This record gives sequence, structure tokens and C-alpha cells, in this order.
Amino acid sequence: MPPPTPEGEVLPPHTDAVPAQPIPDYEREVSRPNSRERGWNILATPGTYILLGINIAVFCYMIFRGVSPSNPTPNQLLYFGATNTEFIMHGQWYRLLTATFVHVGLLHIATNMWCLWNLGLLGEPLLGPFGLIAVYVITGISGNLLGLFSNVVFRDYGSVGAGASGAVFGIAGILIVLLSNKKLPIPAFELKRLRRSVIQFAVLNLIIGIGANFTSIVRIDNHAHIGGFLSGLALGVPLVPRMTSGRTRYLARQKLTFAAAAFLLFLFAYFITKLK
Repeated sequence: MPPPTPEGEVLPPHTDAVPAQPIPDYEREVSRPNSRERGWNILATPGTYILLGINIAVFCYMIFRGVSPSNPTPNQLLYFGATNTEFIMHGQWYRLLTATFVHVGLLHIATNMWCLWNLGLLGEPLLGPFGLIAVYVITGISGNLLGLFSNVVFRDYGSVGAGASGAVFGIAGILIVLLSNKKLPIPAFELKRLRRSVIQFAVLNLIIGIGANFTSIVRIDNHAHIGGFLSGLALGVPLVPRMTSGRTRYLARQKLTFAAAAFLLFLFAYFITKLK
């Protein structure tokens, strides 16, 4: 039987950075968008709210089309783009992306969007809107590809997967790497605090995901979590040296990194097709 795979995470990070040398899209707390001192400014972090908007719009459309907000069926999830090994291996590769915007009920989307919102407000000033969306897409697909690989190896062709948690873990992964840059105009103790909070988020939710699979309450796809997290770490490594070298060089490094990552994902997908 094809069980759905809901996931959920929670992390409420805050920053209190002080001004120094300007770096791409990162400002101190008083001038940061959505800070406690300035109130809400959606247009200042468009990437985060675009991703939130797409996820929420897809969920609302599913409800409008008659999908249960608490217990959607596997067939309903598949109709709206969830992953399934059999379907993907027969050409429906788009599901690796669409599944990152499909959620298994209200609790599932609420926890994922809470995490995406908090990590997005922390990560978008470091990555920019394009960078944040690119990381979401690349790491979300990476997580689903690892899940696909596992399903092919263990001949699990019936399971259904959906959710943004692989991409959320990917954003957490890249933040852990980017926040290790000691050249950022942020006090060292604050960098350590922010980085520690993201690490704790990742470790705690991986433990919860592993533990949940020993219960009959919920099944969590830890392959998506691990794949997203590891790809996020990998994406961050080539970006760190260019974070303080000027916006033009930093954005050029981003584009090169994301293009290389997309190519590697294509090669991995091609490799999986040869395992049939």
C-alpha cells in the first residue's frame, strides 16, 4: 500500500547583527526586513514569501478541489504532484519538483511553512531572493532523488511522498555553512548562536524523523531530509569565499554553483534510471 509521508519541523531564529562592511543582502537587525524594530515588510524578503505563497496556494487549491485538509488519500496526493517511484521511473520526473509544494494535511503544511518562514527570514539576506528560491528547488529535488534512489534499490515502487521538508533541511544546511564565515559583519558570539540554533534544528528533527518511523502514528521520509540537508551543506561550500567579495562576484558564484548542482542532479537521476 502507498502510505503518504508527512514531515514537520520547528525553528524560530532571530538575529541582532551590527553594521560593518556591507555584504550581499545582509543588514543589521534594525534595518533588516521583518525585524521587531521595523515591523513587517513582505517586499523586503520576496523570495521567502513567494515560496510560502506557492505552497499555501497549492494547498488551498487542493482543498477547493475536494481534498481532505486532514487526511488526503495517496491517490489525491499523486493527482496533485506527489512523488511515486513507479510514476517517476516511467517519465514523470516533474514530480521531484512538484512534490515539494504538496502537503499531507493542515498540520503538515503548518509546520513546514513555519520552518520555511523562520529559516527564510534568516537565510534570504545571505542568499538573496533568487538564491533562496534556487536553494529550495535544488535541495528539495535532491532530497526526493535520494528517496527515489532508496526506493529503487529496495524495490519500493508504491510509496507516495510529499512536502517541503527536504528543501527546508536544505536551507538549514546551507545556513550552517554560510554562518561559519567569520568575515561576516556580525559579532562572533552571534554567529555561533545562530549557527548553533540551526544545527540543533537539523539534529533534533532528524532524530524525530527516525524515531517516528518506529511508531504507527506517522511515517516520515528521512531520505528527503538527509538528501536536502547534505545538498544544502554542499551548496554552501563554494559560496563562502565570495560572500564578502562584492555583490557581482557573489551572484556570479551563486549562478555557477547552482548550475553545477543542477547538472550533478541530472547525472544522478540518469544513474538511477540504470538501476531498474
